[in-house]
Amino acid sequence: MTEPANITNVAKRAGVSLGTVSNVLNRPERVAPATRERVQRAIEELGFVRNEAARQLRAGRSRTIGLLVLDVGNPFFTDLAAGAETAAAKAGLSVILCNSGDNADREDHYLSLLQEQRAYGILITPVTARNPRIAEIRRHGTATVLVDRASPRRQCSVSVEDVVGGELAMAHLLDLGHRRIAFVGGPTKINQVAERLTGARRALRTAGVDETAMTVVETAGLNVAEGRLAGERIAEMDTPGRPTAVFCANDLLALGVLQEMTRRRLSVPGDLAIVGYDDIDFAAAAAVPLTSVRQPRSQLGQAATELLIEEVETPDAHQHRQVVFEPELVVRESTRR
Repeated sequence: MTEPANITNVAKRAGVSLGTVSNVLNRPERVAPATRERVQRAIEELGFVRNEAARQLRAGRSRTIGLLVLDVGNPFFTDLAAGAETAAAKAGLSVILCNSGDNADREDHYLSLLQEQRAYGILITPVTARNPRIAEIRRHGTATVLVDRASPRRQCSVSVEDVVGGELAMAHLLDLGHRRIAFVGGPTKINQVAERLTGARRALRTAGVDETAMTVVETAGLNVAEGRLAGERIAEMDTPGRPTAVFCANDLLALGVLQEMTRRRLSVPGDLAIVGYDDIDFAAAAAVPLTSVRQPRSQLGQAATELLIEEVETPDAHQHRQVVFEPELVVRESTRR
């Protein structure tokens, strides 16, 4: 009969105490090399795998950070997650990625699950500006950091000046001489979309251009399919009043608009200039490389994770900070003169 692969049988096979096996697993520097080698051999022969989850729960929290984002299908969040993972790995932590799908109920489900699993802490891009569940979790001792969303001083956040980003995109199109411009994005309840639209309107005012020069084409989501639908609506507008340029709230929408223009054999930027937002890798690799407002995606994830670790490890010395990055306009062929 095969011996059960547990710590008792590891100790028996290696001829050591349970305490020695525990030291090999947790504090190997305390064990003589020969003894350590004997225990490791017993572990391998039995196929023993430590119950890390149980050990971490006994310690009061796990070594896993929860990262809850709006849409894992968006490369922006993939890059953000990579940055978070880089910072977490340096601290001996791991990251579990959760997708709210821009759904408040699903967000609450994941927040509860992460709390039940005693997550080390939670990085979150919330669906709405204020979710009372986040404050409740913090009251129960789980640190949280808002990502891609500014926060009041009561907790840490890492974000980008989206109003400035919207202003950069619209000012660029105005500088090129466009006076019939569409803003494509939605739902506008998403904070980032609303702020980018606010920035676009601010650029119009600064340039002394009436806000009627901008047509808002609201979308049901921030994906390529919605971009294609928006492109269809724009292409079918009456020619004299049809926009000559479009500012999209993210690159996936911009790629969808570009696809629809290509399908209809309309020229970009000749018939329609396009500006996206995020500057994901696909923006530069598009059939017509997209002008886009760049966000430091990986840096957002790294900075948020570092703030979370600081709050968990040094709670007495920690002070909540709101880190804000500046966006940058990257001009490519989709808006060339």
